[in-house]
Amino acid sequence: MGLRDDLDRYRKVGEERRDDLSEFIQYGDLGGSRQDQIRIPIKIVDLPEFEYDRRDMGGVGQGDAEEGDAVGKPQPQPGDEDGEPGDDEGEHGYYEMDPEEFAEELDEEFELHLEPKGKAVVEEKEGDMTDIVRSGPRSTLDLNRMFKSGLKRKLASQFDPEYVKEALRVRGMGPESVFDWARENRINVSKRWLEENYAEMDEKEKTRWETLEEMEENVERRAPAELVRQDRRVPFRTEDERYRFPEIVEEHESKVVVVNIRDVSGSMGKMKRELVERTFTPLDWYLQGKYEEAEFVYIAHDIDAWEVEREDFFGIQSGGGTRISSAYELAAEILEEQYPWSDWNRYVFAAGDGENSSNDSKERVVPLIEETDANLHAYVETQPSGGSVNATHSQELQDAFDEQEVVVTQVNSQDEVMDAVYTVLKTAATPEGGE
Repeated sequence: MGLRDDLDRYRKVGEERRDDLSEFIQYGDLGGSRQDQIRIPIKIVDLPEFEYDRRDMGGVGQGDAEEGDAVGKPQPQPGDEDGEPGDDEGEHGYYEMDPEEFAEELDEEFELHLEPKGKAVVEEKEGDMTDIVRSGPRSTLDLNRMFKSGLKRKLASQFDPEYVKEALRVRGMGPESVFDWARENRINVSKRWLEENYAEMDEKEKTRWETLEEMEENVERRAPAELVRQDRRVPFRTEDERYRFPEIVEEHESKVVVVNIRDVSGSMGKMKRELVERTFTPLDWYLQGKYEEAEFVYIAHDIDAWEVEREDFFGIQSGGGTRISSAYELAAEILEEQYPWSDWNRYVFAAGDGENSSNDSKERVVPLIEETDANLHAYVETQPSGGSVNATHSQELQDAFDEQEVVVTQVNSQDEVMDAVYTVLKTAATPEGGE
């Protein structure tokens, strides 16, 4: 095993020692990651390196020291003076994964089965020759289908003529009586055929059997399949012809837009903002990893709402009050103009401490959610210091909606983050939580 193999082995060990994904989401430094790259710290594994034995570094009278230098004491180097910190970043180990791998790991951990839906048609192309039409080029004639159609008709019309003639030889039976008997026994014979064959019989033949029961006991009826094997000819008709035609296949692109809404009013302190970030960030990473194309909208609100960049979304705090409906009004406007429901999957996630201006939740927010088509709406309430008498928004959402329409979850500490993430994604992965 060479040095390169050793290095690869040590790196693999390091990756296995990375922080547990749940631990990273709840307690780790999320700020070191990007939208398209998750960086999870790993426990450092020292790689092997060569080091000189100090006993072989030479003795007194050797080396570059000047007369008067202290023996055996390393000389100070520029920048090594006490009290002067270095500018370089210390060594850290990270396991890097893209959102797709992140989503796969959450799928495995939570046993999720979210299937991205393709909406917008990006291409129409010819598929397999599975469609059938009544006319077309002779080269596309479906011979198998035509043969089966002719064979099915022959089997349906096939009957054992000798067996039916024996019925005509029953005393007292004539063409009319045998015709009724044949119909009862699903024998497809025409009345004209019976009349012609009955006319050719002499009177003695017409009394060979006393009863039908006697005839049936003594005469064996041959099955239609046996008769077809004896006569291999299969009659074809023009109406049997079918021509194969390529199926037109629509390819759909799975696109998703995630709208993140956050209350930035004066009551949303640092701890609340951090809990929102720890909940929303893995949701964003997960959905980005599941869909071919993902876009994100970040809306901050107090009484008014405005769109912000992701870098600013989790840190903003204003001093105003709260009117949650302003954010849903802006979200509806953005979705309608840029992300039509016919082309995009939509997820709308909102978070706050549950406090809202009087009657705004019931009179404005609920109707706006009802009017805004989405795969799933969710609201994350955070009250780390305990509940508030004014935090009624979550309850009003629960009273107005089924949990498959709007997921309401609580995150009051870092320990509850993964439960909230699981609740939202589990609902999104169910058929009712989708489109």
